[in-house]
Amino acid sequence: MSIGQYRKEIFIGQYVGVILKKDQRTGDITYGHVKNILTSAAFHSRGIKVRLEDGQIGRVAEIPEE
Repeated sequence: MSIGQYRKEIFIGQYVGVILKKDQRTGDITYGHVKNILTSAAFHSRGIKVRLEDGQIGRVAEIPEE
């Protein structure tokens, strides 16, 4: 399992775990498939920001192994 800090690790349709803005204090992870990659930088220390297919936006906290 990797942490999604590098944009090159993330692709559209990938199953990921994200931390939503409202869950930053608790660290609760929400799972879904990537619809859009919102961070343009190649690296982000807190995780690349993505929009999931259900419309929720968060930073990638983990990339589960298939």
